[in-house]
This record gives sequence, structure tokens and C-alpha cells, in this order.
Amino acid sequence: MKPIRFAAAMTRSFRRAAGVAPAGLLALALAATAAVAGDSTAAAPVMAPIDQLMAPGPLPDIVQGSPSAAITIIEYASMTCSHCAAFHQESWPILKAKYVDSGKAKFILREFPLDPLATAGFMLARCAGPDKRDAFIDLLFAQQKTWAFVDRPVEPLLALAKQAGFSQTDFETCLKNRRLYDSVNHAQERAAERFAIDSTPTFFVDGRKLNGELSISEFDKVLEPLLK
Repeated sequence: MKPIRFAAAMTRSFRRAAGVAPAGLLALALAATAAVAGDSTAAAPVMAPIDQLMAPGPLPDIVQGSPSAAITIIEYASMTCSHCAAFHQESWPILKAKYVDSGKAKFILREFPLDPLATAGFMLARCAGPDKRDAFIDLLFAQQKTWAFVDRPVEPLLALAKQAGFSQTDFETCLKNRRLYDSVNHAQERAAERFAIDSTPTFFVDGRKLNGELSISEFDKVLEPLLK
């Protein structure tokens, strides 16, 4: 089953089980399935209009780097995607230092959860606050094996949340936030419909679509010509 179809089925099942009571979100996270791995094969690039990509969505963008940077890099990721975690562990630190911190590009990570547990991870990252959200996502990716692929994910997720300053009450309140839950899932549905995203990670570099766990050399081939 393609990842997006699996995600849609999981989301429908999750919502039917949750009904209108957000209190079920935390309990349902316990039963979330293992991660759906992204497609690591880069497909032929296509273009998306940058004005459509940058149109306001269900959740506000959190920009890393200078907002006025000439190049815009957008990543659609899932917290339980092993290819996304590998990118954030291996390529992202170099990409950040070489292009984002230097002011050449700005980077935006957007939520594209492939299962309910990924939705929970993104919810917690948003609840951490705008200043801590991306650092918390990096932490979740770095520790992905400890919480995303285990039978009881809530305990390790709570431990990681506490490292970011959550109390247990904060943690539970966040995962019961139905509005946030709906917004994260709406972000995924919107991106799938508008930009034909069906796997993670998916990147857009000034509108050029790139699929898979890209190496820094692959980013260099796309970014360097844009800087000339």
C-alpha cells in the first residue's frame, strides 16, 4: 500500500475510534502502528508554483534562517519516517551550516504525518512552542528508535517531552488538543491534494520537487546553480 493511502486509512480509523472526544488521542497513540518508511529514490523533478507553496496553511510556518534568503527549501516529513530521521541526522546539519546559517537559503519543515503516532509527535513539537519546535523535532528524529518502533511509545515520548520542559500535565493536555490534532492532519491532507505528495521526505527547492532521503551532494547539485 502506498504511504499516502495507508495514512488515509489510518487517519480514518483513528478518527472513528476517537469520535468527538479528544481524550482518546493519548490512549490511541499507544496502539499506533510502526512507521511507514519514505521512498528513498529521487523521482524526476516537477515544479510547484512558489506562491502556492507559500500560501498560509492550517499551521503557521516556522522559518529557519533568514526570512529574506533568496532560496526557499521546504521539507514535508513524518515523525515516524526512518528516511526523514536519516536525513535529519546525516544531511541536515551540513545543509543547515552551508546554506541556512550562511543566509543563502531559508528552511521550512512542514507536518506530513503518515500515521497517528507521527501526528502525536508533531503535536508535541507544536506544543513545545515556536522557539523550541524544530529543536524538539530534531530530538524526536535523533531518538526515533526509542519511541517510534516500540510497543509502548507514550512513556519514551513523555521522557523526551520532559527534556523539552513539559510536565506530565502539559504532555497529556497537548495530546488531547483536538484543534491541534485536526490542524496537523489537515496540513497533511492539503499538501497531498495540492502538491501530490505521497511519500516522505519530499522537498521543494524554490518550487522544484525532490523526493527521498537526499545527500548533501544531491542538494549541492540543485542549490549551487541557484546561487550563481
